[in-house]
This record gives sequence, structure tokens and C-alpha cells, in this order.
Amino acid sequence: MSDASIGSLHDFGEVDFEREWRSLSNSLLEIHTKNASQLSFEELYRNAYKLVLRKQGQSLYEKVKDFEEEWLANEVRPRIIDGLPSSLLAAYNGTQLTVNEKRLAGEKLLRALKAAWEDHNLCMNMTTDVLMYMERVYCSDNRKPSIFNASMGQFRDHVLRTPMPHRESLTIATLLYKVILDQIQMDRDGDIVNTALLRSCAYMLEGLYETEDEQELNKLYITSFEPIFLAASKEYYQLEGRNLVAKGDAGIFCKHARKAATDEQDRCRSTLSTLTAPKIKAVVEDELVKRNLPEMILHESTGVKFMLDNDRLSDLEMIYELSSWVDPKKEELKNAVQKRIVEQGEEINSAAKDLSNTPAAKPSKADADKDEEGGKSIPARPINQQTAAAIKWVDDVLQLKDKYDQVLVQAFQSDQGLQTGFTRSFSDFINGFERSSEYLSLFFDENMKKDIKGKTEMEVDNLLDKGITLLRYISDKDMFERYYKKHLSKRLLMKKSVSMDAERQMISKMKLEVGNTFTQRIEAMFRDISVSEGLTTSYKKHIRDLGDADSQRAELDVNVLTATMWPMEAMSSSHGEERKLICIFPPEVDRIKQSFEKFYLNKHSGRQLTWQGNMGTAELRAYFSEMKGKKQRELNVSTHMMVILLLFNDLAPGKFLSYDEIQARTNIPDHDLKRNLQSLAVAPKTRILVKEPMSKDVRRDDKFYFNEKFTSPFQRIKIGVVASGNKVEDRDERQETEKRVDLERGQTIEAAIVRTMKQRKELKHQQLITEVIQQLSARFSPDVNLLKKKIESLIEREYLERVGDIDKPAYRYMA
Repeated sequence: MSDASIGSLHDFGEVDFEREWRSLSNSLLEIHTKNASQLSFEELYRNAYKLVLRKQGQSLYEKVKDFEEEWLANEVRPRIIDGLPSSLLAAYNGTQLTVNEKRLAGEKLLRALKAAWEDHNLCMNMTTDVLMYMERVYCSDNRKPSIFNASMGQFRDHVLRTPMPHRESLTIATLLYKVILDQIQMDRDGDIVNTALLRSCAYMLEGLYETEDEQELNKLYITSFEPIFLAASKEYYQLEGRNLVAKGDAGIFCKHARKAATDEQDRCRSTLSTLTAPKIKAVVEDELVKRNLPEMILHESTGVKFMLDNDRLSDLEMIYELSSWVDPKKEELKNAVQKRIVEQGEEINSAAKDLSNTPAAKPSKADADKDEEGGKSIPARPINQQTAAAIKWVDDVLQLKDKYDQVLVQAFQSDQGLQTGFTRSFSDFINGFERSSEYLSLFFDENMKKDIKGKTEMEVDNLLDKGITLLRYISDKDMFERYYKKHLSKRLLMKKSVSMDAERQMISKMKLEVGNTFTQRIEAMFRDISVSEGLTTSYKKHIRDLGDADSQRAELDVNVLTATMWPMEAMSSSHGEERKLICIFPPEVDRIKQSFEKFYLNKHSGRQLTWQGNMGTAELRAYFSEMKGKKQRELNVSTHMMVILLLFNDLAPGKFLSYDEIQARTNIPDHDLKRNLQSLAVAPKTRILVKEPMSKDVRRDDKFYFNEKFTSPFQRIKIGVVASGNKVEDRDERQETEKRVDLERGQTIEAAIVRTMKQRKELKHQQLITEVIQQLSARFSPDVNLLKKKIESLIEREYLERVGDIDKPAYRYMA
């Protein structure tokens, strides 16, 4: 527009307001009646401009508002009311309608409001264009709402909120809210509704405000409709929850709850408003899930226990998701799963106890035949039921662990809190079983001796890792260490380990898990075996260098063990005073024994060797006069069996030795002597001796003869020692083990106290207790009362002294 034209625009002279308003109001009417095609909007703008320029802005503003109010009250509102279906009004008064009748009646109101709202918006946008100068100058200068905003408020007041004729309590807004709620209920029930129509009306409510400043929280949707919707939804989901609980199916409850939450979010996006999404989500979570989930979790026949027992991972995943909505810590779910883990763990513990007390089964004839075909002759003996119970216990616990690892990953998203709870539950039932340390050690023992044979390195590694996982749960690791050393000592000395690499791999894994202190003695045992191999080689070279001409001299392989590192008391099967008995070796063996002692003590003066006859083996050549073919056989026997059999070398045919004579001449402890004689004289396939009278048990009045008539198809015969009962400790043995462990713990506690006080110099009582417990918790759970006793003992022995008053005791280290 040129400067000349602008100048002419301001050259108006006097303005007749009434005449200009009549012209403008007629044009506004044309706009509202949709006859605006012939209007000149430029001319209308100029007319409005003149009025504002001549200080008639306020009058114009008020006139436009009055016009819009009259239009809405006299044209729009009556048109909507006249179009209301009678059934809709009847339904409001309580008349029951079918779903279809309710939907059609509601849609009629929704369409009428949608049309009125859209027309009003269109007309007011056109009107705003005409009155643009008024809004920019008058409304801005006088802080008046724009004519568009003012007209929106008029639509709110004169269309939606004005009472209906003859129904002072009823407004179109009230009907609208009821219709929307009815339509949403139908949608929840699975009926088809016009979501686009509902969204348009919700959009209308979002476009209207309670006040002229149009703040977000003052939207009519939020202030008027949303509270009604949320209250109705709250009632709906309370009832829905009660109905689902009454059905008694936790899986169905979870599916329905998750679907309800998803549907409500979709409904907010497509039907109502995204403003409501977080609020309706909270309603579903609080009224449907939070109120009822604990009951569903604990439901006896379909709850978490049922889901876990029947591997319902998808249901568990849903119940985890629902729990995370209402409780970040998932306490109810965690407690239920922990309870089930402990229950199943206690079932495993009980089964192990029952199995260990079950009478042992005899090997079948087929098994005996198989042994013969395999080229080995073994004594027929009962299957070791307690060892089987130990292995089964570990296998069952590992299987349970695998199950819950799968649940944790696939259903619980590897939740850290639940994982901690699982660990606590496994630790509870494992440590609640008094034989857990012993059984785990037996598991490793059996696998190291035979079960890893034929397995790949990866399979062995996985097996050891599983065992280490159980070790992680055991709190009294010092007890496990004692049993492991006991079983390891027999594997090393009897050369029963399938793979020394696997043995060392196991030590490395234990070191990583529980530290160097735990494995120091075990590693020392391996060093002794390695050193002994070199020592044996050196001794044999020493004998060769001496030029011993005795061709009948026996070969000696020896293991020299450090007494403080090996479980000497556990390696002996004898008890009490019997352990002090020293075996009397035959002269030909004793000469070799003394020869080695001389050789060893020349290298290591000041040391003392104590021979453990119960741990060794020997290879003998025996002559049987009535054997068909070759009369000579090689016997692989224990050292004690060798000592017994060599007694019969100087015995005339037909002569015997009594039990007491054998014991007097060998000094073998009574317990060990009976076991070895049972193997030699009772086991049917290895009766090198004949016992009179013949019976299963060996008694002190028995007589023993060399069996000249013994026959065997095998050139090499291995004679195992009859098992001394079960490998699992009996009550007395266990009490002995616990006594020794307690003694060691006392010494360990004292060492920890002294070490702590030496470093800290002075500490309060509770600080000392806390620090010592922290130091020792990796090995065992120290008893606080024992700690206090050890502190008192150290005070008496003047390692510590009390400082401070009686109420707040403290201690000082005395150098």
C-alpha cells in the first residue's frame, strides 16, 4: 500500500457509529448465516478501523459481544436443544436404553455440538479478521481479551452451561458429559463407538477455558469433564477388580489389567485427550492393580506359586510388569517368590534326608556280570545311599537355581532387587541344611573322580562354575574347606582324580570367589604331591647309585605330606586312641621304609616322618597252586592288606592265624583291620583268605587261612577296601568335625581381634565387634558371644586392656 493511500485512510471526518454498526452487524449476520461470499472484507475492515480510530473501540467491542451472545442464545442453543432425542432425556432420568439406542441418541448430541462448535470457530475467525485493528489497538491497550477468546467464553456460558427450559438442573454440558461417559463405557465393553466424533467434542472442551486468561489448567476439559471421567473410571475399575478377583484366576487378572491399561492409553490418544493419559493410568494402577494384585499374587491355585511350579513365564512376566507399576521394589512379588524358593529348597533338604535314611539297594546280578565282562573284580557291596543323597541334593539345588535364573531373566527382566531376594532365599535354605557344606564337597569329589570323564573343557568349566555358585551361598565356608580338604586328600593320595588340570582349575575358581586365604592350604597339598614326585625320583636314583643287588627289592613311591596342611585326622578312618597305633610293617618292607627315612632326613634334618599305612596301596604277586593255567596273579591291594597277606608267606599250608594274632603282629587299628579282612575273606570275588566261621562280619574269634583254591580269570585283580559305612559323616564324626571347626574359629577370631587392634590401637567395643565380623564374614558367621569371650581372654592374657567407662567400653592394644 502506498503512502498516499495510507494518508487517505486516515482522512475520515466525523463517523456515525450507529450507521456503521448497522452495516457491520448485518455483515456479521451474513457471516454467521454462511452468506459471506458477497461481502467485501476490506470494506468491513475499513469501517471497523474508522470506529476504533474515532475512539469508538469500546462501543464496538461491546456491540460485537452482545451480537455473539444473542446469536448463541437465540440461534445456536435452541437449535441444539430442539435436536435432542427424547430418549436421551429419558435416559438421563433413569430410563433403560439398549446399547444401540444409547449410542445413536448420544451420537446425535455429539454431532450437533460438533457442528455448532466448528461453525462458531469458523465465524469467529472471519470476524476476527474484520476486527483485527480493534484487537491490536483497543484490546491490547485496555487489556481486554480478544473478541475470539471472549466469544469462546460466551459459547461456554450460553450454549453449554445455560439451564435448559423447564429443567433448571440440566445443561447441555451435563448431557454431553454423560454421553461421553456412556460411549466410553460401551467402548470398554467392546461395542463399536464413533471415536472421531468423541475426539472432536473432547477437542471442543480443550478449546474452552474457565477464565479469560486461558491457562492450561483452566481448560474446561480439565476442570469439568476430566474429574467426572476419572471418578466414573475409579468406580468402574473397583468393580472390575472385585469381579476378576471373584473369578480366582491370577493369569486372567494380569492379562485383563495389562489390556485395560493399554486400552486406556489408546483411548486417550484416539478418543479423549493425551492430557488424561497419566491420570487414567494412575486410576487403573491404584483401583484395579494395587487393590487386588497382592491377593492375586498369593492366590493358592493360580497365583505366583502356581505360576512358578508350572513354568508360566508369560504370566510371571505380566505379574512383574503390574508389580512394577504400583511398587518400584516389588515387595509382594519378591516375598512370594522368596517364600516359594525356600519351600522348594526345604523339600529338597527333606528329600535328601529321607534318601540318606533309605536302606541301600543291593547291586543286581546284571551289574555283577557286567563287572566280570569289564575285566575287573570288585567286592559286592551295597550302593552308598548317603553319597547318592548328597549328589542328588546338589543336583536338585542346581536345577532349582537354573529354574529361577531362567525366571529372573525371561520374566523379571533381571531385576536387581529380585535377584538379591533370590540369593537370600537360596542362602537361607542351603544354610538351613546342616550337611550343605559336606554334600557340596562330595559333589565335587564324585565329579573329580569320575563324572567329568569324557566331558569337554567347556562342560567341565560350566560344572565347576555351578558348584562355585552354590559355594557362594554357603555362609560357613570354613566348614566346606575342611570337607573339601578331606576329600581332596584321598583323591590325591589314591590317585583317583580324572584330571589334575580340572583340580587346579577348581582351586583357581575358589581363589577368585573366596580369596587367597581360603585356598592356601589346599594349594600347599598340591605342592606336597609335586615335591613328592621329585623326591621319589631322587630316592630311586639314590638306590641305583648304591648298587643294591637285591633283585627282589620292592619299588617305593612315597608322598611326603606337611602335617599342618593336610587333614590328618580326617584321612584316618580310625577313631580315638586307635589313631595313635603305628602299623608294624613286614621286615622286607620295613627295610625299605628305614632306607627312605635315612635318605630323607639326610636332606631335611630335624623333621619327623610318620607313616600313614591306611592311605597307601601295594602291588603283590601271589601264587595259587590250584589255579588253572598260569598260577601267578597280580594283586592290587591297600597297604594294610599287603601287611596282612605277607604274614601268610611263612605259614605252613593248612595253618591259620586268628584275628587277635593278626592284630598283634600288625598293630593295625581294629576298625581298619576288620574292613581289610572283610575285603580279603568275605567279598565273594576276592576271597584270597578263608574265614572260619564264614559270616558277613569279622569277629575277634575268627580264624583265617590262605585260600589255595582261589581262582580268577583275570591276571590282575584289584581288591578294594570295604567301605566303612557311608562317605557322609555319621553323627559322632560330624560332632568331631564341628568341634574342630569351632576350635579353629576361636583361633581365627582371636587373630582377627589382635590384627585389628594392632592396626587401630584403640577402639570402642561396638566398633571392634563390627570390624571383626566384617573381616570374618567371608569365611563364616562369627558368634557375637564367642567374640566377647575371646576379647575377655585377650584381656586376661594382656593383649588388650579396657579404657573408658563401663557404659561405653573401649579397648587399647598392648604392645
